[in-house]
Amino acid sequence: MIKAVNVHKKFGNLHVLKGVSAQIEKGEVVAIIGSSGSGKSTFLRCLNFLEIPNDGQIFIDGVNIVERTTNLNMIRKDVGMVFQQFNLFPHMSALQNVMLAPMNVRKMTTELVKNLSLEIIAKVGLADKANAFPRQLSGGQQQRVAIARALAMQPKIMLFDEPTSALDPEMIKEVLNVIQNLAQEGMTMVIVTHEMGFAREVANRVLFFDDGLILEEGPPSTLFDYPTQSRTKEFLSKIL
Repeated sequence: MIKAVNVHKKFGNLHVLKGVSAQIEKGEVVAIIGSSGSGKSTFLRCLNFLEIPNDGQIFIDGVNIVERTTNLNMIRKDVGMVFQQFNLFPHMSALQNVMLAPMNVRKMTTELVKNLSLEIIAKVGLADKANAFPRQLSGGQQQRVAIARALAMQPKIMLFDEPTSALDPEMIKEVLNVIQNLAQEGMTMVIVTHEMGFAREVANRVLFFDDGLILEEGPPSTLFDYPTQSRTKEFLSKIL
């Protein structure tokens, strides 16, 4: 579903990604971990071309998004992304926020989009908040609306960039539960996270980023319990 080949990204003289290659299969849940500045969020943003790689190839469902002839808007319809910040429109209700993209991008009818959106809002546990505005919602609820908004586009892939980092600790679990349910349904997901317990429980595979490269990868039980690289061991010893 996702294939990255020798991806490089520079910001001026700062070489953030130094030849990252990875492959993610359909239905796989991959967690990306690593210290701040290791390149994990930059790599995630390259996967839907929010950041343009300086070199390398990225394939989404077989289509090379680096090729100039590729219609990126068509690809992005199938790739949902959830950020650290919720980025909801404050003057719109939760339902209106979720309906906006499929109406304008998918060109679906209002009735169809409304029914779909209400179904997805219920799926993330907010059926009673459909008509609430962002200011009336907690941080965890706002992030769940943001997830519902991405799901309303009926994507093939979901990308999460530290979806719980802006939340108070007591609100984290409700967001992680939604992501866990998506994993159980077979959604292909890539999740940049600092929640090691969540990565261990939900991910099929964990990628450890360090200094712009994937230093180590493997099933959570292997990487967390039996890391082979000294840098991985050092990182995990500080957070587990």
